Amino acid sequence: MFGAYRLTEWFLGPAEFPCPCCPACAPPATMFSRSLKSTTTPLCSSFASRPLFNCNQSSFLSLRQFHQTTATMVNTKAFFDVEYAPVGTSAKKVGRINFNLYEDDVPKTSKNFRELCTGKHGFGYKGSSFHRVIPSFMLQGGDFTRGNVSIRSFCGRICPSLELMPTNSSQGTGGKSIYGEKFPDENFKFKHNKPGLLSMANAGPNTNGSQFFITTVVTSWLDGKHVVFGEVADAESMNVVKEIEALGSNSGALRSNVKPTIVDCGEL
Repeated sequence: MFGAYRLTEWFLGPAEFPCPCCPACAPPATMFSRSLKSTTTPLCSSFASRPLFNCNQSSFLSLRQFHQTTATMVNTKAFFDVEYAPVGTSAKKVGRINFNLYEDDVPKTSKNFRELCTGKHGFGYKGSSFHRVIPSFMLQGGDFTRGNVSIRSFCGRICPSLELMPTNSSQGTGGKSIYGEKFPDENFKFKHNKPGLLSMANAGPNTNGSQFFITTVVTSWLDGKHVVFGEVADAESMNVVKEIEALGSNSGALRSNVKPTIVDCGEL
């Protein structure tokens, strides 16, 4: 997962990136191997002398387990139709990801995502891409204004060990909410306790815009820092997430020439 580690790419945050306290300093690759071991090794000095988290048991859930643990409080659904080319082929396909949104418990954040799916305000997710994909971690998207990356951590600080990778793109630093450029953290009622959760990327406290990420493992070190507001709705949708996850790399850069793109989205 995280490697050699171009830590610059490990972020879920728009314009400012994540430090696990956010994912820019995300846990080392070994932490998510199937033979998980605990570790207290910090990835940057800003996270020094603090254990990342104790991984004494596997963070992986099967699709069956995923399906069985879906939340019951959902009352709104949204969807993405994503065009991508699975590993081992150049042929494009379109897969649907259905989401359950926790609108009863996180109404403002859920509304933001839903109305960016429908394009109600004249802008939104349609035509945007997943610009950072890190296997055994997450898929990040939602930058429909620039599409790019940055080096600031989720917790709002730049990790000394990170360097901005040379790029001709500004992808990952943009996006905006339906309420304006940014809006506050609504609540942290839900934890990052399973794969398939839908959570807001940010550049520190109260900096939510349009960027989001979908977890592919348990990411409990993000609890209290990123607002969880929904989840992947079913096993078929999670299969699409896993196929897109396989296109990623330790740096977050995509290994496919076909960038996973949201060709349609809306409310169900």
